[in-house]
Amino acid sequence: MKNNTTAPVETPQPKEGERSESSVGGGGSTGACGPTRPGGAPDPEVVPRATRRRFGAAYKARILEAVDACTKPGEVGALLRREGLYSSHLTKWRRAREQGQLAALAPRRRGPKPDPDRPLVRRVAQLERENAQLNTRLEVAETIIEVQGKVSRLLGLTMPKINGKNA
Repeated sequence: MKNNTTAPVETPQPKEGERSESSVGGGGSTGACGPTRPGGAPDPEVVPRATRRRFGAAYKARILEAVDACTKPGEVGALLRREGLYSSHLTKWRRAREQGQLAALAPRRRGPKPDPDRPLVRRVAQLERENAQLNTRLEVAETIIEVQGKVSRLLGLTMPKINGKNA
């Protein structure tokens, strides 16, 4: 016959340096909606969302100059701690400076780039329109002068000569 009694199950105790399951979940201080107050009500304060830091080209150049000016042991580390930077920042910024990319990181205007020839293109188009209009007026004026010359010959009128040509 089999024994139906079950042995008590031992719950494993956390080893030294390990966290218990209750501490993994955060204990009882955080609920499904976030931190709770001692009374059990949720904390209404909204935690600000972390944003990635962005360093401008001028800041990077200033920091690299300050690092290059450091002569004593520990000065670079103190500067990095004061500014909240890592040595990997310096490595990347130095590499960018050597490749000439640091000046290219300066802020630029967004959108289409301005065409330096655009004012010239406008002026050429305007002059071409004016030229076409003046050519049309010249053709009309030459036609009128030609007709006037034919009319004066039919009527027998003589036109005065200016510089050896009929006016």
